[in-house]
Amino acid sequence: MTITRTKELPDDVYVPFVETLFRDGFTLAIGISAQSVLISLVWAKTGNIAYFAVVLCLLAVGFVRVVNMRNYSALPVAKTREEARQRENRYITYGALHGATLGLFSLVAIYTAEDSFSETAAVCISLATATGIAGRNYGSPRMVIILIITLTCPMSLGFLLRGDFYHIALGLLSAPFLLAIHRYADTVRDVLFTAISAEKRANRIAGRFNRALNTMSHGLVMLDPDGKVIVANAEAAHLMSLNSADQLLGRSIHSLLMRGVAGGLLAAKDCRYVEAQLTRALREGRDRKVLVSLTNGQHYEFSAREGSQELGVITFEDVTQRVSAEERIRFMARYDSLTGLMNRAYFHELVSEAMSGGDRSRLCGLVVIDLDDFKSINDTLGHPVGDGLIYAAAERLSAFAAPGVTISRFGGDEFMLFFDRVEDESYLSGLMEHIFSGLQGEVDVAGHALRIQASAGAVLSRVDSTTVDEMIVKADLALYKAKELGKNGWRLFEASMDAAFRNRQLMKADLRSAVEASALRIVYQPIVAMETMRIVSCEALCRWDHPDLGPISPAIFIPLAEEMGIISQISELVLKAACAECAKWPEQISVSVNLSAKDFRDNDVLDKVRRALAAANLTSSRLEIEVTETALLDDKAQTRELIEEIKKLGVRIALDDFGTGYSSLSYLHKLPLDKVKIDRSFLMDVAQSPRSLELLKGIVNVSRSLGLSVTIEGVETFEQLKILSQQVEPDLVQGFLFGSALSASGIETMSSTIWPFVDEMQTAPRAVKR
Repeated sequence: MTITRTKELPDDVYVPFVETLFRDGFTLAIGISAQSVLISLVWAKTGNIAYFAVVLCLLAVGFVRVVNMRNYSALPVAKTREEARQRENRYITYGALHGATLGLFSLVAIYTAEDSFSETAAVCISLATATGIAGRNYGSPRMVIILIITLTCPMSLGFLLRGDFYHIALGLLSAPFLLAIHRYADTVRDVLFTAISAEKRANRIAGRFNRALNTMSHGLVMLDPDGKVIVANAEAAHLMSLNSADQLLGRSIHSLLMRGVAGGLLAAKDCRYVEAQLTRALREGRDRKVLVSLTNGQHYEFSAREGSQELGVITFEDVTQRVSAEERIRFMARYDSLTGLMNRAYFHELVSEAMSGGDRSRLCGLVVIDLDDFKSINDTLGHPVGDGLIYAAAERLSAFAAPGVTISRFGGDEFMLFFDRVEDESYLSGLMEHIFSGLQGEVDVAGHALRIQASAGAVLSRVDSTTVDEMIVKADLALYKAKELGKNGWRLFEASMDAAFRNRQLMKADLRSAVEASALRIVYQPIVAMETMRIVSCEALCRWDHPDLGPISPAIFIPLAEEMGIISQISELVLKAACAECAKWPEQISVSVNLSAKDFRDNDVLDKVRRALAAANLTSSRLEIEVTETALLDDKAQTRELIEEIKKLGVRIALDDFGTGYSSLSYLHKLPLDKVKIDRSFLMDVAQSPRSLELLKGIVNVSRSLGLSVTIEGVETFEQLKILSQQVEPDLVQGFLFGSALSASGIETMSSTIWPFVDEMQTAPRAVKR
């Protein structure tokens, strides 16, 4: 790029250019002195008074010019372009006077030609001064042009005025000389402008590099081939407890690490290790990271990599927070956040490691502890209180921690203990008694006095004949047996438990297959009207005939189905079959179907009832849904809502097993019921106990006053039936007195049958209705 006009220069270049005009007043003074001496010699030789006048003018202009340069050079650098322009204008004014004075001398000396010496002196002064124009005045293009004109034009004019061919030619040839000087000045300006621009660009890059280097969160040092620091940033100085990065320059890796040793933060052996690792990484040109833990708890991570031109780079940072976070994450991955005990995965890992070493023939023990009735605490007092109870239990179990004893919160309210070496079964029994003694008792949780009560299962095995998973399964089986036997105790695993467990699992698989294949059988227990002794309804019951084991009691397979989560499928199967068979019976006979608590937790139960009625084309009033108190306890609001929706279909609702729950009476007026089925437990001793009879009569009277019909279950003897007829007067009865459950065709056959009890019931004295 060629710069020809001052206004094209940016301010940050123009101002420095102007400042160059005032840099060297000393050489200017020498030049003016030399010029004055030479002109004085011409005056002395010629005696022409004009030369004396020129000398006086030159001395005056030179003095003013030198003083001006000295004054401006002492001032601070111009801050604005206008201030620089004023300085330049002052310089040009005095420089133009200087050039004009020398040009006047050249014109007089060459034109008059009084003496060859004067002519030669004029040419020498003009040429000597002209050659310095570019070097001194490149900062001001105007000054260059003015000096060229004031110096060369008078000289050329003098040659032209001589009139002869040779002098005229000499005068004309001064024009290229003028152009060459001007061009040379422009070239100097271009070169300097390029240099200044490059310098500024380099300074900007260096500034950015320096800013980036010193704002890094990492400390950084660069090493020369000799391993000495040649570049360091502010963070490196800070991490090394130095005041500035310059204090790191010239140091070696060894000296930097020894600062930590001298301060007691780093052990000498650690220093040697880190130095060896970093030096090796730089030598081999491979990236390597080294974590260093200081005695004050801080952690530094050093990273070494080879840079360009055999320069090595080492970065290091304080990673204390990161290491702490990683340790917290590692802790969270291994330990339970509530109790601080190790979690299931870490327990499994440590126990597996323990069992893989040592004497393989030794006995080890594993115990599973489960808090009794923990769900009721969560449900009634809330999860925070439940968590507090778990924490209290964990604290008590932690007291048994010892070498060879591993304790874990396995999940929920379940804990697990592993004993790496157990002498024999009696020794394990003693441990269990000791643990139970220390675990149980009252604790205060958020103002609630709660009692820790637990059940446990234990297993004792040789290390070489078992695995962790096998021991856990066996301890769980023992725990299940302890719960089955009434809780608040522990059981040691026995082989029979494993067989029972396997049989239970096989039975579950068979039950699932039977449900999926619709292989369950539906039977119907008659419900008889007290007045007519005829069947008016029946309760649909499910039966399972196992192909190998024969009939399986509902008391066995119904809890299994609930545990497996397939009870709703059985309910749907019974509902469909009952509706389909009832549609074939005489219209005066209806059917009753039990729905489980799980059914009422599923909003799809309404659609199931609707689909069953539609598929059988059964009048909705002939279907009765029996609801247990268990279903009502789970979610009263949702169950009530579903019962109301079912009732809107025209289906009748009966409360089954009334009297077995703790809040039975509250349901009679809160729920849209049609019938109450009183549990058989009220009838068992009604013939012997007047109190039982009065209680039964009271429940019937209360139910009837609320507009509910009453069915009494469990009628097994004629004496019970007689008492019911004469003194209680329920609407309906059912029980084995009227035979066992019948098939669908059996109900249809018995639909017109009147039980022979009717005659005797009619002749017996009746109680007076109130």
